[in-house]
Amino acid sequence: MAKETPKENTKEQHKAKNKEQHQKVQLTEVPKGAVAPMPKGYRPRLADAYTQKVQPALMKDFNLSSRMAAPKMVKIVINIGVSEAKENIQALDLAKEDLMLISGQNPQVRRAKKSISNFKLREGMPIGVRVTLRGPRMYEFLDRFVSLSVPRIRDFQGVDPRFFDGRGNLNIGLKEHHIFPEVNMEKSPKARGMNITFVTTAGDNVKGKALLEYLGMPFKKPEAKQAPAK
Repeated sequence: MAKETPKENTKEQHKAKNKEQHQKVQLTEVPKGAVAPMPKGYRPRLADAYTQKVQPALMKDFNLSSRMAAPKMVKIVINIGVSEAKENIQALDLAKEDLMLISGQNPQVRRAKKSISNFKLREGMPIGVRVTLRGPRMYEFLDRFVSLSVPRIRDFQGVDPRFFDGRGNLNIGLKEHHIFPEVNMEKSPKARGMNITFVTTAGDNVKGKALLEYLGMPFKKPEAKQAPAK
């Protein structure tokens, strides 16, 4: 019986090692279309910052006696309209995949509530995708949005405070979803607009702006009025 040479042993060991690593990767990888769960006991950076710094600062600014009275974030709602979905359903799948990468959560398909003949729209047609973030995912998205995505907005001069709705909720409209680094430009070359709503318990715009400003939202500074020339 022929003996195996050291080279053959090395090759067999290398193949066995590669096979073992491949099996480990398959076990740890998340299947396509699924979202990895948040680690147990994980707390985002902004969640701790709100409890330790933002909440006491808001109580001091607005003379609040209870921590429960301080405004806080409730949820973040992200909408992407896909008008071409009624003709090309693949566009909806692509938008859904992009939104899942951006938010870290599986989006919900939104359908038309009524038929509009001028837009060739029938009731029940898929026209967009939506995701609602709460808890740790909400704080994670807000942190990535103000730290990574906002600086990539073209000709950005700050978020306009007029985007508040009067109840302390902020609505931001984006022209391009490519500002999010999670989006693959090769798979999704077409720029899509989206609407992001930051829902708070503030109740008015002043408290809502103060809350989001403490959490890192860069608002547009008011222009200094020039003194009239004499």
